[in-house]
Amino acid sequence: MSKKSLSKLLTEVELEIMNILWIIKEGSVRDVIAEFSSKRTLAYTSVSTMLRILEQKKIVKSRKDGKSHIYMPILLKHEYEKNTLNHLVTHIFEGTPSNLIKRLVSDTKLSKSDRKQIKAILAEL
Repeated sequence: MSKKSLSKLLTEVELEIMNILWIIKEGSVRDVIAEFSSKRTLAYTSVSTMLRILEQKKIVKSRKDGKSHIYMPILLKHEYEKNTLNHLVTHIFEGTPSNLIKRLVSDTKLSKSDRKQIKAILAEL
């Protein structure tokens, strides 16, 4: 995976498709469409186009299976999460991870369990 492909944030629809592929591991256009929420309807041609764009960006790869293409992620979910967080910290939170954490914990309703888990993670680090 090139640095260039990791440096781009995915669009909303690309991310929806990738979230599906990260779960199902691989699938055809029809498989991806079947996993979309019932609230979301995208045409076969739209999903097919988006998958081809993701392939051109070297984020997914495909193999031929009869008349269909089977798509699978190249970009791993944890790589994308890391890249996105680095982008947020660098471009929105002035390069300071603690600013991101402060915003997250102050603007999110955290349960007692969430706070306990966060404390444990920080203690572990």
